[in-house]
Amino acid sequence: MAPRRCGPCMLPVLALALLGPATLAQELPPRWAPALQAAEGLAEELWGAGLPGDLPELEPECRSLLAAFAEGSAALTGCLGRRARPVRVCQGCHGHYRRLLALYGTIARAVGNSSESHNCAKSILTSDRLQIVVTLSEFFNETWEAANCANCLKNNSEGLSNSTEEFLDLFNKSLTCFEHNLQGQTVYLSPNNYTEVCKNCNETYTKLNDLYNNLQRMNRQGGESGHSAHLCIDVEDAMNITRKLWSRTFNCSVPCSDTVPVIAVSSFILFLPIVFYLSSFLHSKQKKRILILPKRIQSNASLVNIQEKYS
Repeated sequence: MAPRRCGPCMLPVLALALLGPATLAQELPPRWAPALQAAEGLAEELWGAGLPGDLPELEPECRSLLAAFAEGSAALTGCLGRRARPVRVCQGCHGHYRRLLALYGTIARAVGNSSESHNCAKSILTSDRLQIVVTLSEFFNETWEAANCANCLKNNSEGLSNSTEEFLDLFNKSLTCFEHNLQGQTVYLSPNNYTEVCKNCNETYTKLNDLYNNLQRMNRQGGESGHSAHLCIDVEDAMNITRKLWSRTFNCSVPCSDTVPVIAVSSFILFLPIVFYLSSFLHSKQKKRILILPKRIQSNASLVNIQEKYS
């Protein structure tokens, strides 16, 4: 049987057919349907005849690992996208990230082992310049580190730390209190309006704010996770949302517990120049009194001088 002729116009269609004709057929224009069918037939003949040695097909084990990594990447990407706003990345996606990390470790474990008949690590990770699997893995690692998710999780990354769970519980209570006290009221409140939200939710908000400040201090000293960096993005975003609602939307304020000491110290510092100048003035007046002799002493001194002169 004479081989089919594949003109230059058929090459792009042939490439598409080799990559995935079933999926791409839905996206191509109808006028390309005959060319696609011809390309599919030619692709089947090429695969049946065997490809050249420089285009080896992956071993079943390697293909299974690659498919699992692709599925894990898609799951983690979807999780990150769904939890991007408001940010719930660390608490919602740590399971996907942990599984993908384990898959990549399984793929990379056989690097440099030339005794095996097939090397999945070499075929999947380093067989081309683009290295898509390595690039994807680096992207997920950098995103996870930038979010500081380790500071929200336990040391083994199997779940949220106790402090993070406590914070999120208070955060949910604060939002519930806001919503409950806003019933029947307008959200757009006038400035300095001390609403029911401010009165009834002050205790919950104060506890949340104090806990956040304590977590920041702990984190600077190493914290329970051992990472001295920012708090994880979930906690930071939750606190930012709460503070904006409290101060900007509801126009509430929390009285500072250190107000009296601050006022006392400030007053003392402001009063110091007055004390200094007053003491300097009194001290100089006292010196002037010591230098000026009384009149009686002056007359006695003159009389003594006259007696000495005529004696």
